[in-house]
Amino acid sequence: MAQKISKRKKVQYRIRKKVKGTPNKPRLAVFKSNKNIYCQLIDDLNGVTIASSSSAKSNAKGIDQAKEVGKTIAEKAGSMNIENVVFDRAGFIFHGRIKALADAARESGLKF
Repeated sequence: MAQKISKRKKVQYRIRKKVKGTPNKPRLAVFKSNKNIYCQLIDDLNGVTIASSSSAKSNAKGIDQAKEVGKTIAEKAGSMNIENVVFDRAGFIFHGRIKALADAARESGLKF
């Protein structure tokens, strides 16, 4: 298990070198655990989290849970007049819950 996490961390560092969030175009960072999925809009220049959303209080499971979180973060970004973001999958494969979150965010108005 430790080897799997260290591989993901290597990919995460490689992605993080290239992806930077600004106040106008923040980084949409995603993290998934076995039970929940979390995302944040991050301004890397100032080191500030602009908005966040998680599925911790949601009753949905799996892909439906991820879609709900993607829709919520897009609505929060829209209320702050943010429509462009940089997607940071944090070393996770763009498949399943990560893809569902990204698609839901795109459908709700975020561009990346």
